[in-house]
Amino acid sequence: MDRNFLLQLEFDGGQFAGWQRQAAGRTVQGELERVLSRLADRQVVAHGAGRTDAGVHAEGLGVTCLLPARWDAPSLLRAVNALLPEDCRVVQAQEVSPNLHARRSASARTYRYELGTDPESHSPFRRRWEWALARSVDLTTMAETAARLVGEHDFHRLSVRNSPRPHYRCVVRAATWEVRADGTGAHFHITADRFLHHMVRMLVGTMVDIGLGRRPGADLGRLLQHDPSVRTSPPAPAEGLYFVVADYPSELLAVPSQVMS
Repeated sequence: MDRNFLLQLEFDGGQFAGWQRQAAGRTVQGELERVLSRLADRQVVAHGAGRTDAGVHAEGLGVTCLLPARWDAPSLLRAVNALLPEDCRVVQAQEVSPNLHARRSASARTYRYELGTDPESHSPFRRRWEWALARSVDLTTMAETAARLVGEHDFHRLSVRNSPRPHYRCVVRAATWEVRADGTGAHFHITADRFLHHMVRMLVGTMVDIGLGRRPGADLGRLLQHDPSVRTSPPAPAEGLYFVVADYPSELLAVPSQVMS
């Protein structure tokens, strides 16, 4: 009988065309499924907690997969990491309930956005992993604007328009801007039950324009109220965005086998 495993995956998204498998282009799902299928001696499908875009990174993307019973969590962790490319790594493997599905079972997801505001953000050692804005912003106003996101809202105006869904409501549990300890920029953290396509990047792009004084802080509220006279700012660059973690109900994690790398 197969075992269901939850993997916590980290990757540098710079050389990937996103998470989701595609007919052409290198993807995270494609690389992981290639390795898992080799280990299982059959085709394996990997289900991710989120479908990250090209260039987006991850620190703990939840992924579930079914593998033959001969595999346990410690052996799987070692074997997968021995075969994955250098820009992708499993940091934790855990056997979980057969009912846990990485996307459908997630109760919340957290993203982080990295914004560089100092001149050195243009450094080649930094610009691949943050938005090299290299300009100061009004973080107090941005933080006040982000706080208004908490609660349930319709984010239709802050998502890609050509992706029809049954509804566009998301429940935001937390949304904060924090100054980096070294003063080189800021982090934006947001946790919600679900996210729409480009939603975080559109939020960040709009809030940065507010922080630069290019538009009033009230614009974000007007977008959430579907004011037709207000448009979003261009989405923030993909390289600053990180999928941090997905939360799952404890009863679906109630299998004792777990190992950390």
